[in-house]
Amino acid sequence: MRKPALKDIEAALAVARRGSFRAAALDLGMSTTALSSAVAKLEASLGVQLFNRTTRSVSLTEAGRAFVERATPALKDIEDAMAAARAKQAEPAGTLRINAFASAARDVLAPLVFAFLRRWPRVAVDIVTEERLVDIVAEGFDLGLRSADLVPVDMIAIPVGAPRRHAVVGAPAYFERHGRPRVPTDLLRHACIRVRLPNGALFRWPFEKDGEAALVDVAGPITLDEAGLARAAAVEGVGIGFLMEEDVRDDLATGRLERVLEDWTPPRPPVCLYYPGRRNQSAALKSFLDLARASGPRRG
Repeated sequence: MRKPALKDIEAALAVARRGSFRAAALDLGMSTTALSSAVAKLEASLGVQLFNRTTRSVSLTEAGRAFVERATPALKDIEDAMAAARAKQAEPAGTLRINAFASAARDVLAPLVFAFLRRWPRVAVDIVTEERLVDIVAEGFDLGLRSADLVPVDMIAIPVGAPRRHAVVGAPAYFERHGRPRVPTDLLRHACIRVRLPNGALFRWPFEKDGEAALVDVAGPITLDEAGLARAAAVEGVGIGFLMEEDVRDDLATGRLERVLEDWTPPRPPVCLYYPGRRNQSAALKSFLDLARASGPRRG
């Protein structure tokens, strides 16, 4: 009987973790067909069916649940042993996987990664940008990049990047037609560009000044879930936008957008790289963390 291959076991555990062949294939960087074949080979070698499959869903069989419960910690032990071995290498090599939200990846992470790659050419960096919060350990990432207030309490965090602020902006033509809000509640009389969060909820705009906080549920003609589209809508005069300062810095400098309520938008929590406190870090991860600490937070 053919012995199960480690890659086949990894494939099955990825499907169990994600509940989807397609999502697991994306995580592992392989085609859905290849992933399905790997799982089928494992089931054939074990002589049991691990998954119930339909056109719409995937679920573990009783045998599959028992296998996953025992194989998951065993595979982690193997991965830890491999990481310990890699940590002994003289020069960093391999792949680092990093999860981040898009604006921070562009403005904070990219310069750090480019410097790292120039220093350590044998390392490849795989960056996944998304707005949803993920469990970086469960989804196979080495590092995450989020605001400090969103970093899980059991993670080690390193502040990076410049201080960040929101900016309330609109096109000059919009303000000429409709006037400028002076306090946050004035926004209730304006057309605003609404933002939908990854969980489906509508984002309420937070403000603070001299210890007074306000949370405004704005209304407007358009709802978006991507910062680039929200910026474009503001530039076109569709309404007032609530965006990260770094996303509209050039527009403010050129006059395409104008800022209001600046005294109501204090600095946000810093952006942090975060990672689990693993005992055995690869040489690549250790070198990247050393560079991040040496770079430190930038001043705006």
